[in-house]
Parts: sequence; C-alpha cells; structure tokens
Amino acid sequence: MIKQLEKKLHEEIPLTKVMKLKIDTYNDKELITSAPLDININDKGTAFGGSLSTMTIISSWSLCWLISKELEIDSKNIVVIKNENLYLKPVRKDIICYTHKPSIEEISILKEKIDKKGSSSIKIKSKIIEDDEVCVEFEGTYVIQLF
Repeated sequence: MIKQLEKKLHEEIPLTKVMKLKIDTYNDKELITSAPLDININDKGTAFGGSLSTMTIISSWSLCWLISKELEIDSKNIVVIKNENLYLKPVRKDIICYTHKPSIEEISILKEKIDKKGSSSIKIKSKIIEDDEVCVEFEGTYVIQLF
C-alpha cells in the first residue's frame, strides 16, 4: 500500500516527486517519510522551510489516506483545513518526518461520523527529528469527505 501511495503522490502532487519525497515505513503507530537535504536545501545550507512544511502537511495527508484505505472508505476528498508548524531547530541532514497515527478511539469516531454524515475531521501530528532532537513540530486538522 505504501508503494501505491508514493506513486499517487508523485503523479498527482508533482512537488513531491521534485522533492524526492519517499514513503519509508508504515505501521500501527506511525508513518515515516523522508526527503534528501540536497534537493530541499536553502541558502544557509539547511533544509528549506517550505520543504519542511510540505513534508509535514503531505505526510499527515498521506496518513489520512492510509487510514481511509484501512477503513475501506473511498477517500477522494481529503483536505487540510488548519495547520501549524513550529520550527525549533534547523535541519542539517536528510529530512525524516514521523507522523503519529491517531488512537483507535479517534479513528473509530472518524469512521462513525463519516458513516453518519459523509465527512469528518481528525487531528494529525508530525515531527521532523534529527539526531534524536525534534526540529519541527506539526499539528493539522484534516477533513475526509465521501463526496
């Protein structure tokens, strides 16, 4: 499923292909994505803020897509409606983003609301970590609609 997701991102969101965004791992706790520093670098030799923002937003969107697939929801319409990034430290190596899967309870509530109303929202959190230190913290609210 992660290869299907990576292909979808590269075909439908061309920026992800240019950034060389890669889907590395997905399990019951998190989605891990990465992108090389050399293509996402700024004039200071660190990761470009726009690339960091894109990584967190796309990684969180990707987790919503994966959850939708697991719930057997036709998720053609997933959108971020609110997000915030905190840039705590510069990223000097390849970008690695850890997107935390919501709890089983949160996912159950999402499914119930989608089944009842045709749409629901869920909060997703991501962190970009380098050398065991959090460089970027992200929280976004995503809406998943059936229509």
